[in-house]
Amino acid sequence: MEVQIFGVKKSAETRKALRFFAERRIKTHFVDLLERAASLGELRRFAQKFGAAQLVDKESKRFEELGLRYTQLSDERWLQKLADEPLILKMPLVRQGNLLTIGAGESQWREWIGK
Repeated sequence: MEVQIFGVKKSAETRKALRFFAERRIKTHFVDLLERAASLGELRRFAQKFGAAQLVDKESKRFEELGLRYTQLSDERWLQKLADEPLILKMPLVRQGNLLTIGAGESQWREWIGK
């Protein structure tokens, strides 16, 4: 089993995900979104399951800085905005095969590993 985690190192939720899998000795591939942005294809995978609006962290500092509070965009434009501005993304995005979660979904991660 290998898990892919998208996030930033300074995010407490991302650190929580990394720690959860490390404690269970599950191999993780961490993608720091400040070093390498998530591809549109990867973001689409999450948007297909949850919807593009669910990927946006409307409580983030960067969301406010960009003045997006009253912005209405199509799903495709939101995905492009998320690819360009990873700090407005809800973190972490966690993927194991076709299984996906947004944020700290510890109960779902436990189901993945059968514990």
